[in-house]
Amino acid sequence: MLDDNLKTQLGAYLERVSQPFELVASLDDSETSRDMHALLQTIQSLRSDKITLRTDGNDARKPSFSLQRTGADAQAQQLRFAGLPLGHEFTSLVLALLWTGGHPPKVEQDVIDQVKALEGDFSFEVYMSLTCHNCPDVVQALSLMAVLNPRVKTTVIEGGAFQQEVTDREIMAVPMVFLNGQMFHSGHTSLEEIVGKLDTGAAARDAAKLSAKVPYDVLIVGGGPAGAAAAVYAARKGIRTGIAAERFGGQVNDTMAIENYISVVETDGPKFAAALEAHTRAYDVDIMNLQRAEGLVPASSAGGLIEVKLANGGVLQGKTVILSTGARWRNINVPGEAEFKNKGVAYCPHCDGPLFKGKRVAVIGGGNSGVEAAIDLAGIVGHVTLIEFDTKLRADEVLQRKLRSLPNVVVVVNAQTTEITGTDKVNGLNYKDRATGQAHRVELEGVFVQIGLVPNTDWLKGTVELSKHGEIVVDARGQTSVPGVFAAGDATTTPYKQIVIAAGEGSKAALSAFDHLIRTTAPAQ
Repeated sequence: MLDDNLKTQLGAYLERVSQPFELVASLDDSETSRDMHALLQTIQSLRSDKITLRTDGNDARKPSFSLQRTGADAQAQQLRFAGLPLGHEFTSLVLALLWTGGHPPKVEQDVIDQVKALEGDFSFEVYMSLTCHNCPDVVQALSLMAVLNPRVKTTVIEGGAFQQEVTDREIMAVPMVFLNGQMFHSGHTSLEEIVGKLDTGAAARDAAKLSAKVPYDVLIVGGGPAGAAAAVYAARKGIRTGIAAERFGGQVNDTMAIENYISVVETDGPKFAAALEAHTRAYDVDIMNLQRAEGLVPASSAGGLIEVKLANGGVLQGKTVILSTGARWRNINVPGEAEFKNKGVAYCPHCDGPLFKGKRVAVIGGGNSGVEAAIDLAGIVGHVTLIEFDTKLRADEVLQRKLRSLPNVVVVVNAQTTEITGTDKVNGLNYKDRATGQAHRVELEGVFVQIGLVPNTDWLKGTVELSKHGEIVVDARGQTSVPGVFAAGDATTTPYKQIVIAAGEGSKAALSAFDHLIRTTAPAQ
């Protein structure tokens, strides 16, 4: 199952296991069971003094295995993997082994205490796919909760190994989380967000804690490439820097392949986002994650403080503010899109593509994102129909050549999607030929929307000047229409929404904010 190099790396990790535990497997005569048995035997052999393997499990889901501490902590946790946690989930397995074996997690202590203090019985089931880059964060969060709190039970289910369950529960997007048998969450989320949903008093406590913070010299709103770069550049000036982010890494977390960030030949979004956060944490930056801004209050006087109001009721203050809130996937806004979201309508082909194996799907959008999605899906699904509003595709020519070479892809241009249809899930798509006005229908099971981004600036309307597209209007220095407020990245009028450009603009905004501070705080002659 694992090559020699991977075995060596895994063995080095397992040296950190300090507490004994058992791997209890529930197997059948399937090939997946044989592979699981081989994987577990390898794990056990690499740390045989601390890890025991049993194959007498009787769980209804086969193949699966649980991790159970022995000795004084026997049965103190309920964590199970159903299916093979390989691919993107191999890291989740390694972390589960380490945490069960007593290695401390890299999580803030107050979050750990909050998990341990949760009252009630929580039985989580999380469905994931091995190609989903959003799934590991959710899997790892729920796995850690099961390790920390004996009243939390977590079962991680690989959808490809349990297709009948996926069909019966109408799971058409991952990660999908059920709590005590009821749908709890779909899509990316974090440990802090999950705990916040379960701990009803957390928001008020967090708001009070944030409001009590001392004002920042530079307060950054948004934690994508622009925000992270701004934080690093500001902190390097030795000034008090804070960054409030709804989701550190932003849209980068949902990007699969990154091959055009200069000096980094190839990486993926989650790795890049983790590197952004690690670089930011290397400096004296106050990172406030999972914070959504809802209002901006300009300074009442020259040199006064600017306020940022948060969704939880907290208020942060800064002498200068940098807005780097990024953008989100644009909706097509036709009947059926909202109704069938996660029931056939999806936005991440890498995450949800495997759930449509052998089926017919459509991709809406003929830019790079749409064509790349169609190419990726063509290797998984039965057939892809790519629908483009314009009279021609707008993707790079190299991508178009690849697309044209695929036998199970049909391209329809000059077409306007008018409706996504279905009953309990998607069963088709209607579109109109823009040249003739003739209506057409495509029978299918999935629709992937890839038509670009919309800036996250709704909360700024009436405060800073926005373009007709909702982008923050900035000058060459990143200055907005409000004194002391700067902006950078995909939320601004700066052309070309690219990671490398956002990072450069974030750095420039921080330097501009520092220059503003110097000029507004200099003593009078």
